[in-house]
Amino acid sequence: MKKNELVTGIVERLDFPNKGLVKVDDTTFCTAKNVLPGQKVVLRIKKIRKGKGEGNLIEVVEKAPYEIEPSCEHFGICGGCSYLSLSYEEQLKLKESQVKRLLEPFLEDEVWEGIKKSPVNEEYRNKMEFTFGDEVKDGPLSLGMHKKGSFYDIVTVDKCRIVDEDYRSIIRATLDFFREKKIPYYHRMRHEGYLRHLLVRKAKYTGQILVAIVTSSQMDIDMSEYKDMLLGLKVKGEFKGILHIINDSLADTVQADRTDILYGRDHIEDKILGLDFKISTFSFFQTNTLSAEVLYSTVRDYIGDLGKAAPVVYDLYSGTGTIAQLMAPVAGKVIGVEIVEEAVEAAKENALLNSLHNCDFIAGDVLKVLDTIGEKPDFIILDPPRDGIHPKALGKIISYGIDRMIYISCKPTSLARDMEAFAAAGYHITRACCIDQFPGTGHVETVVLLSRV
Repeated sequence: MKKNELVTGIVERLDFPNKGLVKVDDTTFCTAKNVLPGQKVVLRIKKIRKGKGEGNLIEVVEKAPYEIEPSCEHFGICGGCSYLSLSYEEQLKLKESQVKRLLEPFLEDEVWEGIKKSPVNEEYRNKMEFTFGDEVKDGPLSLGMHKKGSFYDIVTVDKCRIVDEDYRSIIRATLDFFREKKIPYYHRMRHEGYLRHLLVRKAKYTGQILVAIVTSSQMDIDMSEYKDMLLGLKVKGEFKGILHIINDSLADTVQADRTDILYGRDHIEDKILGLDFKISTFSFFQTNTLSAEVLYSTVRDYIGDLGKAAPVVYDLYSGTGTIAQLMAPVAGKVIGVEIVEEAVEAAKENALLNSLHNCDFIAGDVLKVLDTIGEKPDFIILDPPRDGIHPKALGKIISYGIDRMIYISCKPTSLARDMEAFAAAGYHITRACCIDQFPGTGHVETVVLLSRV
């Protein structure tokens, strides 16, 4: 193989995250993204490492035998979903096989419990961030998701299947409104323009809707007309807040320099497993509410009996404190640690909302905060960000020497890496499974119960 050479092969398997192993001939293999096992594909070799090529997908010559017609017309153009040409059962099989392969060195007989499906596999998301831009250079204003493989081009996804019709109505009405007004989008390279993002949250159980239009400060636009237009839409849910967020950050992220409330309030409310939660614009809240209940029920089942009266539980990387609050009734004290201060404030509010008074939430880096906590843990729950646990923090967690821990991972490669340190310290996996929180995509949650030998 040579760089830029075109090769044809069959995809033999898919490794997390979304990386296919392509067999070109008996001795030649390549890797490529955006492929599925069983497909016959044409790749262009972009680099060669240790005798194995890495290629870009040029064409799918033959589909895999199990592929179906995707349910979303944006599939293949929008970069949001990668598995919509598979039945939901095939999606689950593919995700489970990837995670199990990663964890196989740490799995003993009858430990693996399979994958738990999402109660719904369409219209499941309770939050979306859409981006303003254009689909082609100097084309009409678009509002949606990045085009597959592109940093610049934005595809309008007003028929997206992972959100419900209220989202689709809001995105269509917003796009029509600003197109008619001829308001320019914010160009991410030139740092010029006005419209940046549209953030929509809708609570699954209460139906409450929060909309935030995110712009730069480069124009002075009266947003009251936009607010009135939204309130005139026929939606199944109920608008509880419409916000105008000013963001002059050079980074292409949704953050607030200033927030103006155009209507209502700056939060909505929803429930998980009977607990009430206040959810603001930037609060972390699992994006698939019904599947989150499956996740948290699994965690509760894995924990079982804590084995002593009034145990101290650490909920590390606690977010808005959902797991901490689920643990509160069976714990003497729950200590949550989270680096995002807004999430910690939300966790405190939510604990009061649910009349839970044995939860203590601390804002800070887990690595530093652990040294400041007086009470030693009887049980630890870990739910780190995608990159896993900092090696020094991992050492401190292991040094407590507790008998059991739970690790929740949204990136199984990080879990597999951290498992090497746990295994070296005498911990092994005694229960493990996946929970599909993100149907249609390659993402999956993994839960493992670690026990010390």
